[in-house]
Amino acid sequence: MTSAPDDRRTLTTGRVVFLVIAAAAPMAAMIGNVPLALIRGNGAGLPAAFLLSSVVLLCFSVGFSAISQQVFNTGAFYTYVGLALGKPPGVAAAYVAVVAYMSLACGLSAAFGYFTRLVLLDSGIDIPWYVFTAVSIAIVATLGFRNADLSAKVLGVLMALEFAFLTLFDLLVVSNKGSAALPLESFTPTQVFSGSLGIAMMFAFSSFIGFESAALYGEETKDPRRSIPRATYIAVSVIAVFYVLTSWIIVGAAGGANASDLARTELGNLLFTLAREYGGVVLYDGTAILLCTSVLASYLALHNAASRYLFAMGYERVLPSTLGRFHPKHFSPHIGSMTVTAITAVVIAVFAIAGSDPYLVVAAGAIGLGTLGIIALQASTALSVVVFFWNRDDGSLWRTKIAPTIGFIGLASGLVLAGIHYSTLTGSDSAVVNAIPVVLILVALAGVVVALRIRHVSPERYKSVAAATLRTPNT
Repeated sequence: MTSAPDDRRTLTTGRVVFLVIAAAAPMAAMIGNVPLALIRGNGAGLPAAFLLSSVVLLCFSVGFSAISQQVFNTGAFYTYVGLALGKPPGVAAAYVAVVAYMSLACGLSAAFGYFTRLVLLDSGIDIPWYVFTAVSIAIVATLGFRNADLSAKVLGVLMALEFAFLTLFDLLVVSNKGSAALPLESFTPTQVFSGSLGIAMMFAFSSFIGFESAALYGEETKDPRRSIPRATYIAVSVIAVFYVLTSWIIVGAAGGANASDLARTELGNLLFTLAREYGGVVLYDGTAILLCTSVLASYLALHNAASRYLFAMGYERVLPSTLGRFHPKHFSPHIGSMTVTAITAVVIAVFAIAGSDPYLVVAAGAIGLGTLGIIALQASTALSVVVFFWNRDDGSLWRTKIAPTIGFIGLASGLVLAGIHYSTLTGSDSAVVNAIPVVLILVALAGVVVALRIRHVSPERYKSVAAATLRTPNT
């Protein structure tokens, strides 16, 4: 991978954290995932599922930190897969990652249009969802064209507002209910293993989607060898604490052990209903608005991630080399960004013309596909860390073998669960939507075919695919 000019390295650890947490969309995760996890998962034991998922992802982060100190390349996770498992699986992982991130961008743009229309309907304004989606595409296209530092500043503000409102909700519930806001039964074995802990963890894993994107900003970070692992640790830790605590308080506010009953009644309105009950109209309205901005922030962050994957793959010529250029002034992967924008606009236009439901078809199908793809990427990366260090004497047993193995087992389990219960993940009964995961298999096979073709046609070019500088042991 090319060495970035100093002017391009503008991101600090804190700004990478903003980009990563925004991608996870905490507000949208609490509103969208918690009710379904309460109903179809383990009910009031949901906070424990978030805690277990957090442990798995922190173990993954330990392994990621270890390999990032040994492998110097900004090709993100697919480089690790290529080094450890071979170049064909590495290119397959890259193709899956691109499709997953672009799919998430498409789904989130549709979700923004859908939720913004719902919010404005309360004020008597009825405008088609695709108008708002078009506005979001224009906003993200403008910010994505510029450097990531500008996106980080915008996302930092939106993220702070999300955390402020949800923290206010937490405090209002605790002040109203006291210790009952944090029901101890949520962590008792009986409650934790009630219902389906596996499905609850599936929703928990999906709520963290985006944390892995820190690896994509190495070219734009002042000190990537230190900042990227540190940003990953900080982001996962902050999101973990926030999810465990807020989901626990939501359970308490919704009636403790009976929280799933209220969730079954309210469904996606659960957090809105609780916000109105404990914080009145102001908190209710603020939550509704911040749901829209949360989705927009996540869309921007994942658009940026897709752009950077295209940049890395273009530079290594596993996709057209034009994608591997950065802007001479903004030092952004502008061609990759414009490509993601164009694909998103075309996809949305096709579904809008077809009259497809923006939530049940477009958002559910695209976000479900993206989530499955990213969990697959995370699991393959965790396995790659274990394989990479297997015959190397580069550090502690915990950092290089035990922790990443725990991460792999947990993420692989999450991938299997997400595949088996895909219709539960998407919340859609559409046969078309729930057949979409086949796309990932076809894309992965295409990646393998492309890698093998490059090896046959241009052995020298093949050597540069997923290439990296390795630190020698004990140096």
